[in-house]
Amino acid sequence: MKFRSYGIAAIFVAIVLTVAGAGYTTSRLFAGLTDAVEQSRFVTMEQIVQTALSDAKNKALARAEFVADLPEVKQLFAAGDREGLMAELGTVFANQKARHGIAQGQFHVAPATSFLRLNNPAKFGDDLSKFRPLVVAANRDHTPLKAVAISASGPAIFGITPVDDTSGKPIGTFEFGLDFAPLLSGLKNAYAMDLALFIDEKHLVEFGTGVDPERLGDQYRVGKYIRYETTNSALMQDLIQPQDLAVVSEPTTLVRDFNGLAQGVLLVPLTNVSGTLIGVVAAAADFSGTRAAASQSAIWQALIVVLAIVVLSGVVIVVLFGYLLQPLQIISQRFKALAEGESVEPINDSARFPIELAPMVAVLDHLRGNREGTRT
Repeated sequence: MKFRSYGIAAIFVAIVLTVAGAGYTTSRLFAGLTDAVEQSRFVTMEQIVQTALSDAKNKALARAEFVADLPEVKQLFAAGDREGLMAELGTVFANQKARHGIAQGQFHVAPATSFLRLNNPAKFGDDLSKFRPLVVAANRDHTPLKAVAISASGPAIFGITPVDDTSGKPIGTFEFGLDFAPLLSGLKNAYAMDLALFIDEKHLVEFGTGVDPERLGDQYRVGKYIRYETTNSALMQDLIQPQDLAVVSEPTTLVRDFNGLAQGVLLVPLTNVSGTLIGVVAAAADFSGTRAAASQSAIWQALIVVLAIVVLSGVVIVVLFGYLLQPLQIISQRFKALAEGESVEPINDSARFPIELAPMVAVLDHLRGNREGTRT
């Protein structure tokens, strides 16, 4: 076996395997860092969405409590004066709707009968017990509540509070419902995210009796859900598939491609006061920067691996051939000449040979000297 053939090949293979292994390990570490960065962004997105929902619930409840505490409201509600309540609150509700996204305002009497809808005063007297567990619970327990719910006018973020007369006797409840559209739009403007609200079609059809039928069209249907609100229809239609929404029981993340750009998608389940899943909020953010950095890193790592293999192999070849194999070849040729009885010249440049070869050079000189002495 020739070292020149097999030894160099073995060293080259070892270099390739070692450098490639190091490159692969580095790439996996960088991929882990990329995943950690994306996961951190998902955590931030979830915090933003959850905080916005919580703030909206608090906002709705605070406004409902403010209205319920007004003495004029207490007196008019206790007297059963719908027209008086409408005259007192009609302008207030219109201003709140225009400025703050308050879409619904409603008075109820126990257990859950609609007394007055500020957003639709012509409709009242209907029993909400089957459709609005939030109203039932607030009247039953005489306590303020806040939750996402589907009313006759559609899904909203509700804050509901008990209303007592001036003597402290319970009269019923009052609620404000915030529309999702301004909430999603505000989040998009503030955080450069696109969002969508998906509502379970079965619940929407059953409870949202006043919802425009056009909003239930096939173009909005995603599996068992209806895409009820969105800040970017084309994006959400492409990113969110029926199977993505089928089993959302906790916040879920995924990364999808849209027009050649990676989009990180967060799905947040929405439940009503009874804990029933009634919808999902989807948030999408541009992850192309992170993915592009990962791709560029992979390319650079591959180039560095190839360069390292070439450089190291070159160094090994130069060192082995120039510093070891060539001197060994010179020495072996002289030993061969001695063995064949030929005249052998001394090695005048042995100083450049590795010091480990000095004993061999000394033996060669000794044998050459003995041969010359014999001849004389």
